[in-house]
Amino acid sequence: MSLLDTIAGSASGGTLYGIGVGPGDVRYLTLRAAGLIRSVDVVAFFAKRGIEGNARRIVAPLMDAGRHELRLEYPVTEEVPVADPSYQAQIADFYRRASDSIATHLAAGRSVGLLSEGDPFFYGSFMHMWRRLEREHPVEVVPGVTGMSGCWTKANVPITWGDDILSVLPGTLAEDILHDRLTRCEAAVIMKVGRNLTKVKRAIISAGLLDRAIYVERGTMAAQRVAPLAEVEQDRGPYFSMILIPGQGRQL
Repeated sequence: MSLLDTIAGSASGGTLYGIGVGPGDVRYLTLRAAGLIRSVDVVAFFAKRGIEGNARRIVAPLMDAGRHELRLEYPVTEEVPVADPSYQAQIADFYRRASDSIATHLAAGRSVGLLSEGDPFFYGSFMHMWRRLEREHPVEVVPGVTGMSGCWTKANVPITWGDDILSVLPGTLAEDILHDRLTRCEAAVIMKVGRNLTKVKRAIISAGLLDRAIYVERGTMAAQRVAPLAEVEQDRGPYFSMILIPGQGRQL
């Protein structure tokens, strides 16, 4: 047994582990997360059709050949608007089938580690599995470094000072709601930017915050990009993109 395995502990049979794998750099995993990825019977992960899966890619250096993997492939991602009843029906059915697949392994006494980008309880698909399975099976959630934490660290900007209040806003909100929220916050992180970049930028401009806004793309990853939002000209960003608006509170 390696020192990592001794410190991190091993997996218990029949237990579901929600494993936070951090913002993109495998070195940001906790010892517990790394140890479980090496010891669970089944490594499960969500993925977009035809794509490796972001969480699976992050942990690739920890995966030995021949591991039992469970790929959970979304039926839709951005092809259908989230508010569309068709999207909601397809995703609900997908989560039901995914939880059934995981439950089959758990009932057979196998441990399952479900990978989650960032932290499992922060906008994570893992939460939909937790809600369906935690009453019938043992579940352990392993926290991870959030994407926003990785991004503001790589951007080299403290996000809050003193009594600053941080608001976390999904870029999928309507433009008028984004504007209203931004005019009433002291520091903000806008997630789920992607195809919403142009709308989000307009809301930031109308709220008078463009000079403080920082755009971060693929934070902590090899293709990372950090730039003032005012200098960003494209109309959409990749999946891993967000905007930071640092607070300006008490600085001693």
